[in-house]
Amino acid sequence: MAVPVVVPSVGESIVEGRIARWAAADGSAVKVDQLLYEIETDKATQEITAQTAGVLKIVVKEGEVVKVGQTIGEIDPAATPLSPAGRGAGGEGANNVQPPHPAAKRGDPLPNGEREVRTSPAAGAMIRDHNLEASSIPPTGPGNRITKDDVLTALAKPQAAPAAVAVPKSGTIAPVQRSSEVRETRQPMNMIRKRTAERLLQSQQQTATLTTFNEVDMTGIMDLRAKYNEKFEKKHGVKLGFMSVFVKAAVEALKAFPLANARIEGSDIVHQHFYDISVAVSSEKGLFVPVIRDADKLGFAEIEKEIAALAKKARDGKISVQDMTGGTFTITNGGVFGSMMSTPILNPPQTAILGMHATQKRAVVVNDQIVIRPMMYLALSYDHRLIDGREAVQFLVRIKECVENPERMLFGI
Repeated sequence: MAVPVVVPSVGESIVEGRIARWAAADGSAVKVDQLLYEIETDKATQEITAQTAGVLKIVVKEGEVVKVGQTIGEIDPAATPLSPAGRGAGGEGANNVQPPHPAAKRGDPLPNGEREVRTSPAAGAMIRDHNLEASSIPPTGPGNRITKDDVLTALAKPQAAPAAVAVPKSGTIAPVQRSSEVRETRQPMNMIRKRTAERLLQSQQQTATLTTFNEVDMTGIMDLRAKYNEKFEKKHGVKLGFMSVFVKAAVEALKAFPLANARIEGSDIVHQHFYDISVAVSSEKGLFVPVIRDADKLGFAEIEKEIAALAKKARDGKISVQDMTGGTFTITNGGVFGSMMSTPILNPPQTAILGMHATQKRAVVVNDQIVIRPMMYLALSYDHRLIDGREAVQFLVRIKECVENPERMLFGI
């Protein structure tokens, strides 16, 4: 008797998602715990495995939105697998536009100059929608995977030479001739981008957001890294970066100004006596904000390892809802993209967010002398319903003091 494939609950408050790809083909044999499909929700992409062995029958195609509890296929333990030629979309056909040649698994060259074609879920949908030849699109993604940007680049290229324009007779107006170049494309937002847009709009509409600015001299951090980074990396297996220093500085500031670590629920102020720091991470699918749990109890090395692990999971599409649930304060670093100044948007229900920016050498006055120092602008956006301007300014000054004297935090003095 066939066993239904049902969309499981993948996280609190999540009621729907989109089938990102089927990892097994329609009509193929699957084993218990084999990767069956990926479902993209408004928080993350989850991998779902088979709960029973048998032959898969796909009912819901890739790209369709489904509800938790909905039946999207079935697995029949008594059925006979279809031959590869008779299988429908899904599985390797969902992530590889054409079936991979056996040599591809070994990394050997394919015969006749062929190459294995792999696409991200978004790119695969665009290729099908525009009837493109996937093998003609140069891939730039990891593992020679075609990304949605690769597809957009292909669509932007001229498809054919424009038709010859006839010379009009005297006194007539020639019709407007347009090139055959694609002028615009349309694609639906993925679930993560859609949810991010909703939350940012909610933040702007339901909070009284203000932003205060300061600048920090990065000399102390750079000197500390130059002095200890080699030994630090040798001992802990990870480099001493800027982010761990800012996370520890944020914890110190949150302890000094606890309202920045609180949240508003109705007419109540909920004081949170723990320090779960959210760190914004950009990926191909959008912005993820995973959480470093109990950052006050972690050392610099532990924070660096946690940030690296979470960032990798986000970029690989392996991050879970649990990784991003909660968080009492957020840090975002636009400086990695070259931003000099910005006003970060609050991450509800949090009441404050710190924005880091690019470090630039500038002339500053130190002890009545003009010197060149590596400087960074900092921005603190805060909910004025809960935090007053004085507290916000002092909070940012506290972060500045900690960052400019990182050895005090490093050695706990």
